[in-house]
Amino acid sequence: MDIHEIGFQGALLQRGFWLYVWRVRDNSREALYVGRTGDSSSRFAASPFARLGQHLDIRPKATANMLLRNLRKSGFDPVQCSYALFAVGPIYREQTTLQSHRRIRDIVAPLESALACQLQDDGHHVLGTHPKAKGVDGDLYKDILQKFREALKSTAR
Repeated sequence: MDIHEIGFQGALLQRGFWLYVWRVRDNSREALYVGRTGDSSSRFAASPFARLGQHLDIRPKATANMLLRNLRKSGFDPVQCSYALFAVGPIYREQTTLQSHRRIRDIVAPLESALACQLQDDGHHVLGTHPKAKGVDGDLYKDILQKFREALKSTAR
């Protein structure tokens, strides 16, 4: 029996459209997982904090645990890993209608794909699949990419 700690900033509780990168390490490997809040299934956009628990839900019937599934698929033992979550946002606030949600989702989704592809091009092992990004807001993307690169660099081994 050991003591463990999770620390986070209260801003991670804000709902809205965020991009996030998980850094996962085991004894010898490192992988990144890129995601976003504000998916296609509803007009709601969760907080990164809410996604944290969903992504690592080990229950057999869990459905929102894509990080966990990708880790297992890549041969990681999720219980033996260390985790860091980096999140940028909220890029946009949560929307009140499905129509406005979809409009913002269609801006943020290409940013997620472009970020994942660029981090892979930078030499990181990125879990999951990300389609080629189309229609990326260039200025917004450059700012987001810079923030994640700095965060990942400042916390390197």
